[in-house]
Amino acid sequence: MGDDSEWMKLPIDQKCEHKVWKARLNGYEEAIKLFQKIEDEKSPEWSKYLGLMKRFVTDSNAVAQLKGLEAALVYIENAHVAGKTTGEVVSGVVSKVFNQPKAKAKELGMEICMVYIEIEKSEAVQEELLKGLDNKNPKIIVACVETIRKALSEFGSKIITLKPIIKVLPKLFESREKAVRDEAKMLAVEIYKWIRDALRPPLQNINSVQLKDLEEEWVKLPTSAPKQSRFLRSQQDLKVKFEKQQASGADDVDGAEEESVPQIDPYELLEAVEILGKLPKDFYEKIEAKKWQERKEALEALEILLKNPKLENGDFGDLVRALKKVIGKDSNVMLVALAAKCVTGLASGLRKKFGTYACYVVPTILEKFKEKKPQVVQALQEAIDAVFLTTTLQNVTEDVLAVMDNKNPSIKQQASLFLARSFRHCTPSTLPKSLLKPLCAALLKHINDSAPEVRDAAFEALGTAMKVVGEKAVNPFLADVDKLKLDKIKENAEKVDLVGGKKGSSGAEKKDKPAVKAEPAAEVPAKSAGPTKKAAVVKPSGPPKKGKPASAAGAKGKKVTENKEIVETELSIEVCEEKAAVVLPASCMQLLDSSNWKERLASMEEFQRAVEQMDKSDMPCQALVRMLAKKPGWKETNFQVMQMKLHIVGLIAQKGTFSKTSAFVVLDGLVDKIGDVKCGTKAKEGLTAIGEACSLPWTAEQVVSMAFAQKNPKNQAETLNWLSNAMKEFGFAGINVKAFINNVKTALGATNPAIRTAAISLLGIMYLYMGAPLRMFFEDEKPALLAQIDAEFEKMQGQSPPVPFRGAKKGVEQEGEETEEQEEEVGSDVVDLLPRTDISDKITSDLVAKIADKNWKIRKEGLDELAAVINEAKFILPSIGEVPIALKARLNDSNKILVLQTLTILQQIATAMGSGLKQHVKCLGMNIITVLGDSKSNVRAAAMTTLNAWVEQTGMKEWLEGEDLSEELKKENPFLRQEVLGWLAEKLPTLRSVSPDLMLCVPYLYACLEDRNGDVRKKAQDALPTFMMHLGYEKMLKATGKLKTASKDQVVGMLEKARAVMPPVPAAPAKAGAKSGAAALKTVAGSAKSQSVSDDSGICVPDAKADMKKGKPAGAAAKGRGALGKKAPVKANPKEEEDKSGPMFILISNGKEQRMKEERALKILKWNFMTPRDEYVEQLKTQMSSCVAKWLQDELFHFDFQHHIKALTAMIEHMEEEKEATVGCLDLILKWFTLRFFDTNTSVLMKALEYLKQLFSMLSRDNYHLNEYEASSFIPYLILKVGESKDVVRKDVRGILNMLCKVYPASKVFTFLMDGTKSKNSKQRAECLEELGCLIESYGMNVCQPTAAKALKEIAVHIGDRDTSVRNAALNTVLAVYNVCGDQVFKLIGNLSEKEMSMLEERIKRSAKKTPVPVKQVEEKPQRVQGGNQNASLMRKPPPDEVPSKLKIMYRTYRIQARSQNAHPELSAPSIPKEFQLDLDVIENDHTRVSELPDLVQHKLDELLEPVLIPEPKVRAVSPHFDDMHSSTASTINFVISQVASGDINTSIQALAQIDEVLRQEDKAEAMSGHIDQFLIATFMQLRLIYNKHMADERLGKDDIAKLYSCIIGNMLSLFYLESLAREASMGVLKDLMHGLITLMLDTRVEDLEDGQQLIRSVNLLVVKVLEKSDQTNILSALLVLLQDSLLATASSPKFSELIMKCLWRMIRLLPETINSINLDRILLDVHNFMKIFPKEKLKQLKSEVPHRTMKTLLHTLCRLTGSKILDHLTMIENKNESELEAHLRRVVKHSNDPSSTKSDKDTEKGAIRTDEKMSKAKVSDILSEIFKKVGSKENTKEGLTELYEYKQKYSDADIEPFLKNTSQFFQSYVERGLRMIESEREGKGRIQPSNTVIPQHPTDTSAFVPSSTSVPVNTNGEDVKPAVYWGRLQILRQRHGLENNSKQQEERPPLTSLLSKPSAPTVASSTDMLHSKLSQLKESRETCHQELESGQSQSQSLGSASSTANLDDLKKRLERIKSNRK
Repeated sequence: MGDDSEWMKLPIDQKCEHKVWKARLNGYEEAIKLFQKIEDEKSPEWSKYLGLMKRFVTDSNAVAQLKGLEAALVYIENAHVAGKTTGEVVSGVVSKVFNQPKAKAKELGMEICMVYIEIEKSEAVQEELLKGLDNKNPKIIVACVETIRKALSEFGSKIITLKPIIKVLPKLFESREKAVRDEAKMLAVEIYKWIRDALRPPLQNINSVQLKDLEEEWVKLPTSAPKQSRFLRSQQDLKVKFEKQQASGADDVDGAEEESVPQIDPYELLEAVEILGKLPKDFYEKIEAKKWQERKEALEALEILLKNPKLENGDFGDLVRALKKVIGKDSNVMLVALAAKCVTGLASGLRKKFGTYACYVVPTILEKFKEKKPQVVQALQEAIDAVFLTTTLQNVTEDVLAVMDNKNPSIKQQASLFLARSFRHCTPSTLPKSLLKPLCAALLKHINDSAPEVRDAAFEALGTAMKVVGEKAVNPFLADVDKLKLDKIKENAEKVDLVGGKKGSSGAEKKDKPAVKAEPAAEVPAKSAGPTKKAAVVKPSGPPKKGKPASAAGAKGKKVTENKEIVETELSIEVCEEKAAVVLPASCMQLLDSSNWKERLASMEEFQRAVEQMDKSDMPCQALVRMLAKKPGWKETNFQVMQMKLHIVGLIAQKGTFSKTSAFVVLDGLVDKIGDVKCGTKAKEGLTAIGEACSLPWTAEQVVSMAFAQKNPKNQAETLNWLSNAMKEFGFAGINVKAFINNVKTALGATNPAIRTAAISLLGIMYLYMGAPLRMFFEDEKPALLAQIDAEFEKMQGQSPPVPFRGAKKGVEQEGEETEEQEEEVGSDVVDLLPRTDISDKITSDLVAKIADKNWKIRKEGLDELAAVINEAKFILPSIGEVPIALKARLNDSNKILVLQTLTILQQIATAMGSGLKQHVKCLGMNIITVLGDSKSNVRAAAMTTLNAWVEQTGMKEWLEGEDLSEELKKENPFLRQEVLGWLAEKLPTLRSVSPDLMLCVPYLYACLEDRNGDVRKKAQDALPTFMMHLGYEKMLKATGKLKTASKDQVVGMLEKARAVMPPVPAAPAKAGAKSGAAALKTVAGSAKSQSVSDDSGICVPDAKADMKKGKPAGAAAKGRGALGKKAPVKANPKEEEDKSGPMFILISNGKEQRMKEERALKILKWNFMTPRDEYVEQLKTQMSSCVAKWLQDELFHFDFQHHIKALTAMIEHMEEEKEATVGCLDLILKWFTLRFFDTNTSVLMKALEYLKQLFSMLSRDNYHLNEYEASSFIPYLILKVGESKDVVRKDVRGILNMLCKVYPASKVFTFLMDGTKSKNSKQRAECLEELGCLIESYGMNVCQPTAAKALKEIAVHIGDRDTSVRNAALNTVLAVYNVCGDQVFKLIGNLSEKEMSMLEERIKRSAKKTPVPVKQVEEKPQRVQGGNQNASLMRKPPPDEVPSKLKIMYRTYRIQARSQNAHPELSAPSIPKEFQLDLDVIENDHTRVSELPDLVQHKLDELLEPVLIPEPKVRAVSPHFDDMHSSTASTINFVISQVASGDINTSIQALAQIDEVLRQEDKAEAMSGHIDQFLIATFMQLRLIYNKHMADERLGKDDIAKLYSCIIGNMLSLFYLESLAREASMGVLKDLMHGLITLMLDTRVEDLEDGQQLIRSVNLLVVKVLEKSDQTNILSALLVLLQDSLLATASSPKFSELIMKCLWRMIRLLPETINSINLDRILLDVHNFMKIFPKEKLKQLKSEVPHRTMKTLLHTLCRLTGSKILDHLTMIENKNESELEAHLRRVVKHSNDPSSTKSDKDTEKGAIRTDEKMSKAKVSDILSEIFKKVGSKENTKEGLTELYEYKQKYSDADIEPFLKNTSQFFQSYVERGLRMIESEREGKGRIQPSNTVIPQHPTDTSAFVPSSTSVPVNTNGEDVKPAVYWGRLQILRQRHGLENNSKQQEERPPLTSLLSKPSAPTVASSTDMLHSKLSQLKESRETCHQELESGQSQSQSLGSASSTANLDDLKKRLERIKSNRK
């Protein structure tokens, strides 16, 4: 009991698998109860038991097993997932239940099988049961057979597949167990009920006793068809119908069931036998042996093999050729009969597969019918009948027609009898008029044959044809047959029984036959009743009406009209006079032949009046025209009378019933007068009227032949002109081209130019209708004439034929009835009219042997010969002997050159043979398709070209008939499949109908949908809708029944999608109209016909039905579709339009919040999946229904991707106007996009990404922030697409990820990207790592989550990835970290393997040359809110919020540039194309590519600022589209800045000039904001380029370099005068800039340049401006880092460090003013880093103690200015103990509290500021006194001046003012002049040491004037220069140019060029001059300062601000005048 209590507590599913059988039994019982309680068949409870079902049925305990079976049965009946268990459960039933002794168990097992079949799993059940038949236990076998029998009995043969069962039946009959044999017998009886005699052939070989027993049982069976008694779940509607019918009466049920029982072909149940391998080895030798006995042996051996009723397909070409030879040439008739029997066996065994060889044997058999022996004839008849069943009538028609004219009556008789038998297998659709017409014509000759057997055979054939297609269809061809013969034909028709045939026919056909028969019978009396003449009048048929396919109507009309005219006999002149006298006045009759022309004229007038008043029925046309022809008739000499006569002829033809007999009377006269000047017009009118009455084709033929029988050239020319015009008016319907061609050729050869011209014009008109083939008739003409013809054709090229308006009056009703039939006849191809050559005699056996030779060279010779034969013949007949077999072998040639040559020949044959090619499609064309599987693309391309050339001639019908195409698709060759499916997808939409055999291809199409090859799958998907348009959705859906479950679901889904995009069937009339060109269709007619086509064809066209339901004329819709040839756009009705007018998204308050709550509470599914399941889609659909417009929801969740694109387009258009609602539904919209990411359609994906880009751009503008709910359901799926194979998709996704960081914290995006790096997709891993690198570059180390160390360790793992791109991406990301935090990266990444570490070190080393400047690190707002910066210690470079935020160019590879531009599209869009971006490091190091750089382009800056006049640069022209390309201001500035770093000097100068234009105007300079770092980087890049390359390049002129230097310095000065822009420069950029400027100052090569010294002074000034105007924190930090680097660098010059320190002293002096704007934390961090590397001891070891003093002074000054608060600014220092900084600061702070220490500090500071030599003031005073004494003495003046100069140079801060103060003005001027002369001398010889030319560092005198060597035109406190300075500069300019202040005339003299440009050098642009003038201004300002010295007073002091302002306008005007003169 203890045990029981244990398992009793367990849940049911655990009980069911318990080891104790009682527990299991209890579990099964409870499971039954549970299963019966669960109402929802989709309940998740079912899934728990999925894995247990097999245990239920295979329980080892018999009692428990019974209960388990019951539970399993209940489960299978109720659970929707039960189908998944079919295989294992049925297998368990077979092996463990069917062997049980208990009958109950067996019954339950069988019932389980039945239920599985009921839930659509019949294939799986059947498969397991058939496997059970191989079991050794007979009990199991018996039970399996019994189960199969029961299933067949209940479900019927539609559901249970009989073929595999019948296959195993013989084996069951051989079993040793009687029970098995008995069960097999019962099964055989059951099968017989369903398929009847089809079962006999497969069981022919079983034991005769058993067969006899079976026969007896079969006889006892009822004749009525069995009925399905159990139905599938999907057949419930059928079940209901069945039950209703059963209730209403048994008869109805029988009828219904009879229809539903499928007719099974016994052939299908047979197994194919392979016989080619079983042929005797010497078969081919024997069959050609000389002894007939040997030949007989070979044939008998073959005959035995052919007794197998079904043969395996193979290459039977050689065998067929051998049999054909025996039939055709063997003299032994017995062997002929035997060979014919073999052909019969072969055709019967292969069926449709023999169609390939049919065209070889049919002509031979027909020829052999000359044999008279009955047994031979019978064998041949059987053979040709069997062959016919494998092909089509169309394919053998040519061969039959070829023997119909044979002289041998036996051949004619047998050909007719063969046709009669063949017709029995035809239907009206397979026996169209186009075939019937030539066959009837041939048979009509036979009914008049002298041999009675030939006549009888012809009557039988015609009767059979009449029975098949109906009397109405045949009658037009029997117009010439007299009544007696017609009756005989009808009599034969009545005798014909179409039911017999070879194929048998269904009940449905039987019912139809009487109707077919009755229809003509009913018509017979009507036609034969009255006089024939009347009948003809009732049904006349002129040329076709407008819009009708022409030639068919014409041909038909012609026949009927001829019938009428034959009846109208030619009347004698007396009878005519009598008839005319009745209708004409007597006076008119009398005066007709009067000798007086006036009387004849009066007579004609009366004649005309009478005709005009006559009624049509009373008008005797023939009598009237004969009266007109009465003497003088057409020889009338008076033109007036003649005109009247001709006019009357036209009237009679128009008004009366005008026959051809009447026409013959007048035509000669009309043609004779057609060229007459006065009467020609009337003659032409008459001919046109006759053309309308008697049809143009007939009239034209008569007229042209009459005209060319004359010798009058005028008549001939005018006849051709009339014909040209008539063709335009009547159309080309029925025109007999052949009849004209010879006459036109005669005309072309005429000597009279008018005739030639008229002939060429006529050809032009014919060309409109016939096209290019017309030229073929004239290939042999002379080149000159051919050129004229070509010119005429060229004129007509592209024109469409005019709409005919004549010849449409008659036969309207009749033509309307037969539109479809006529359409088929339209295309009697023009090429068919050409004379063709029979080349069969040239196809010798030697030629065929050559083509088949073993040596490829000989094979090639043979092919060359064949090509020559075809080429020579041009147009050939279809009879080409053994060429098809020979070429077929060559298509499989191992030599691909020969394959290509064969394909070329096949193209030739196609062109040469025309439509006759159809008969060779099966035997040769199908092999072209095989070549499409070749591995070489050029061979496949050639095969496709050949295939299309053939299809052009043959149409598609022949290719789609039979199994050949499906056999090709069956081959698992991916190339073949994709080519064939692509070809079908292209061709099928153009067809109106196809052979039902297309259905055979569907299983292979489904296989291709799941092919391993992606191209095959894609082509199969493309072909799917085109198959469906012809076969219908239902048929294709039904065909999925045989697929496996997984495949079926997938294929059904694809079918649904295909159904939505299924193209419509093209409309017939539109197509015909287009083809014939005869007429433009009228809209109504076209619509009606389109409708009838879609209705009659029985093809499902859902769109048309939908249109009809909406009340729209379906015809119009169909026409639209037909015209477009693709899916018709379904036009929405007004109601739908109204629906679309409302908002797309509905804003529901708190809707999003509610959804978030539901998801958190798990009330709905969390949006988290690997692939979206149906429940997710349904959930989203439900959620969207409340907040999305109905029409939009339908589009969003449509099967067809095109609807998705429509929805996205609408969403893009309405985004801005529905902004709020879009944000309200944002979570749902983003979820919908995640579904689209799982689609494979690129068009939808690209559209989706386009929408997302715009969406995030809008959200960013509105400062919207994604919440976690929205982000987590979208970002992971977006990251999936970053691994997409298509570059364009990846690029867009990366762009969206960059934009995401503006609406969602980058640190959180980082986390998602880290998850993305774990993907299996290497592309995704690589892209995610790249993106992580970008985030770190852009946002710094703050972005790394959860910590930098953890993140970096995970990233570093990927350095060892197998994929190269992933490794590189990981290395780049770690490198990005290195660029941010330096060597600390090695701590963060953890332990790497030696190999990985070496890769990383190598990457870092490589990038060292390209060390990036600190990249913009955008402030990440959402993160800032969170407070403290955990990674602050990593920031060696400034924190992100303090770095200027717009640098994204230079020092980066192209990848980073592109990415950063994507990150800020609104700033830089459109991004600069790759060709305009520069990898500056590469350019600097590559000294060979200067000329490759793009020339500078002039930009429009109109958007940005007011127009600036920039002269055109003198560089080569650029693309006019450049400005369009760079329409954005930001991208324009980016581009110009990138040009600054160009290796080409002129390009760089031009760029600098353009930037200077912007910088010089304050209102426009703001445009540069955001580009300062970029500009400065480009500038110091250029400085480096000059230093490294240009200065060393001897080819470059030094003046060019000087000019470039001056431009750069000028630009920088302009920039650094603008404090707002100067402050944007970041620390890293300033560091590099100062490095570049100081390097320039120390460059000794600069002295060789013109004005080199001036350049150095300008740099001095620039340095001062940089120090003053830049962001003080950044510049101070930059100088400290630069000093640290210079002291560390062993190669660095001591002067370099010295200059940096002087700059630092300058900064220290400025600290009191700037202390409040400085970030002390950063400065102290930099000082800490400096002191860490250079502790006090190390500093003292340096050669100079200045660095130590500098640092000390800096810290002292900071402490003095901030006091003890300085200690609060050490927050950024991670470990304060690493340096002495804190201790030092504390010490200084402590001292500063003692007042006495202040002075000593100051002294220290002053002492430090001086240079190494310390001097007391007294000593200085003594030295200067000595010097001035020397200056004052005459002897030592020069020496004294020299010493004073040198002293000033050495001690730049020395004050000489006191010594000059007391001297005279003259002395002061003298001293100044002397100093200036010494300076100019020294400049010429040597260079002043740069250390003396930098910045005065006097610490005490903050307001003192900066001495001359500094060239600083500003006050030291940083104020701008006063107007007085400009006044002084103007003075200097005037003096230099020799101008007097008061001389106005001289003011206008042109000044010299600027100081730094040679006068002869061509200036590039005015902007450049302006830049040069900047440097001139610097020089001038220095001289101004000298003048101030000389005068002893400062200009800034002497000139008050008032006077300065007053004079400023005047100064400006003068400067402008000077500038204008210079220009």
